[in-house]
Amino acid sequence: MFNRMKTTTCSLLIIISLLQLMVTVNTEDTVDSFTKKLKDLLSYQNGRPSPVTKTLSCTSVKAMGTLASCPNGMTVTGCSCGFACGSWNVQNDNVCHCLCPVIDWTAARCCKLA
Repeated sequence: MFNRMKTTTCSLLIIISLLQLMVTVNTEDTVDSFTKKLKDLLSYQNGRPSPVTKTLSCTSVKAMGTLASCPNGMTVTGCSCGFACGSWNVQNDNVCHCLCPVIDWTAARCCKLA
C-alpha cells in the first residue's frame, strides 16, 4: 500500500510540474528584468561603482523551425519554442534548438558584454 501511495504522489508531482511548464509566461519582461539587474551588478565592484564601464547589450532573434541563431559575437542566454514546447538546448553557445517533434518557431535571447 505504501509503494502505491508513493507512486501516486510522485505521479501527481510530475503532472503538476508539467502543467507549470505549459503556463504561458511573458519571457520578454522576465529577461529584461534579469538584464537590468545584471547591468546593475556589473556596474558595482566591492560595493562601489566600478571604474571600468561594461555594457550588456541584448536582442531577441525569432526564426521559423527548430533553430534560432544569435548574431556573431553574441551568446544565447535563453530560448523559447512554439507550440508550448519547453524542451530545448543550446548548441555552440549561440544557437537555440527546440527538441519537441513539432515546432513552428524558435526564439533566442542573445547577449554580449562589452
